[in-house]
Amino acid sequence: MNRELVFLRVFASIVAIGVVFTSTTAFNQGDNQRFSEIDVERINIIEKDGSVKMIITNVDRFPNGNERINQRPTNEDRKKRSGMLFFNEDGIECGGFIYDGKKTENGHTAGLSLTYDQYDGDQVMQLLTQDFGQGDKRSVSSSLVFNDRPSKESQLKLMEINKELDTLRATDPKKMQEKYLQYQEEGLIGSVPRVMLGKTRSENNGLFLFDDQGMPRAMFYIDKENNAKLDFYDENGNILGSFPQKSN
Repeated sequence: MNRELVFLRVFASIVAIGVVFTSTTAFNQGDNQRFSEIDVERINIIEKDGSVKMIITNVDRFPNGNERINQRPTNEDRKKRSGMLFFNEDGIECGGFIYDGKKTENGHTAGLSLTYDQYDGDQVMQLLTQDFGQGDKRSVSSSLVFNDRPSKESQLKLMEINKELDTLRATDPKKMQEKYLQYQEEGLIGSVPRVMLGKTRSENNGLFLFDDQGMPRAMFYIDKENNAKLDFYDENGNILGSFPQKSN
């Protein structure tokens, strides 16, 4: 009996040492592992200090609500979508890639967005596609857009302002509009498109230019009847000139 116990103890020790040796050597051979296929709900790409640089995620694990990334809060009300988020060296979100698509009661809705943010701000460049179907009607727009953002914009301050404006929207819409204009004048909020290249919902394909107030000023496009057009506008949206000239 004693010899059997000794044998079992020695055998158990050898097995334990073998497991430890196998597991440690398996994960230290060049620090690279090769997989033919892997199923995962979310991947966090991190630096050696643990700071997150990129997130690849499914819908359910898309960060929002009370989740903090790099000791910073995430957008509480942002809709969950599958895709990727990017973070700079200071741990601040600086862009992302999201997409979705599903059938609706009488059609479908789908979209894709690839964005790049200005430092500690929101998107200054966006590749966007939107696809809506309702019965026999379908509307598709795809564009590359460049935006101007406020010079003093801050992501944390913008979250704070949006919460304030959302509260005022439900209680005092007039006060909400006043506060919005105030923050806009202070350079803390607001965004205007400056350049758009792509296809609009009205099926115009071309280059569209806007002034610093977001008003259209020049358009070079081909309409849905395949007519090539060049239009110029004043600051109020009135046509200054067109080529070819529009017939009366």
